[in-house]
Amino acid sequence: MQGEKVILHIVSWLKEYADNARVNGFIIGISGGVDSALVAHLCARTGKDVLLLTMPIRQHNEEHERAIEQIRSLKQKFANVRSEEVDLTAAFESLENTYSKKVTDSLLSMANSRSRLRMVTLYAYGQANGLLVTGTGNKVEDFGIGFYTKYGDGGVDLSPIADLTKTEVFALAKEAGVIETILKAKPTDGLWDKKQTDEDQIGASYPELEWAMDFDGDETGLSGRQKEVLEIYRRLNRQNRHKMIPIPVCVIPDELKK
Repeated sequence: MQGEKVILHIVSWLKEYADNARVNGFIIGISGGVDSALVAHLCARTGKDVLLLTMPIRQHNEEHERAIEQIRSLKQKFANVRSEEVDLTAAFESLENTYSKKVTDSLLSMANSRSRLRMVTLYAYGQANGLLVTGTGNKVEDFGIGFYTKYGDGGVDLSPIADLTKTEVFALAKEAGVIETILKAKPTDGLWDKKQTDEDQIGASYPELEWAMDFDGDETGLSGRQKEVLEIYRRLNRQNRHKMIPIPVCVIPDELKK
């Protein structure tokens, strides 16, 4: 991959999109992970207003510290970058106290509620500042296994790195100068009280999933692990297909409208 040329291509695309939309710039939720770190750098290079938001909800300290370190690094390099912290813990706990026990007992439901609360916050701050909510999903997450929250981190105005695999994201992040602590950190979605990585949740690494996403051949010669990874990928792709297609619309026949 021609790293710097890819960076320049994305930066140009971001700038043109913002110019056409007649907005001031971009808002990004910074999680302490490589995807949001790369997107923040790309947006910063447009020269437009960039607001980086940290939105902790009972966040693990190391994740939050990585996010703050990345923000500090970007501010030193780019005068157009600013940041705010919005602690959503109290708001989330208010939801916990409002929802029924059946909902709060559903760990997945509450994890996704964290993501959706952050989406609401990004749009509130984005609209108030004339900024586009900028997605941080990569190709495997967005179009392979649907590893994101519908109307949470999947609720964005534009997606600058959604055509890059996780491996390509890491390579581009290194080229862009993303801090070492983020480059070395294991990917995590930060939505759970219990500390767990993406690989813990999915059951496969990103390189394995990238292989499965591209696989189109004879399965008879595959190893046991390759078959297992292929099944994980296909199961998640089927299960999350609803996230990756347009919302179904029931089309009423014209004769029924007469």
